[in-house]
Amino acid sequence: MKELVEVIAKALVENPDEVVVTETEKERVIVVELRVAPSDMGKVIGKSGRIAKAIRSVVKAASSNYDKKVVVDIMQ
Repeated sequence: MKELVEVIAKALVENPDEVVVTETEKERVIVVELRVAPSDMGKVIGKSGRIAKAIRSVVKAASSNYDKKVVVDIMQ
């Protein structure tokens, strides 16, 4: 999941070198944290959160084969 979020985020932002994605596995949840440059935050979130929602939907569809829930957090 980490690689998927990273590819999507790097395609959206102006500073792809500042994209950092970390993945943490817990008991029944995989948490994927996405960090981008402050100037790129709006591009990743989108108007009314549409881009963020789309990223989460793609990750949810890709993780349907896993037994764990995947959560995408966009951090500052």
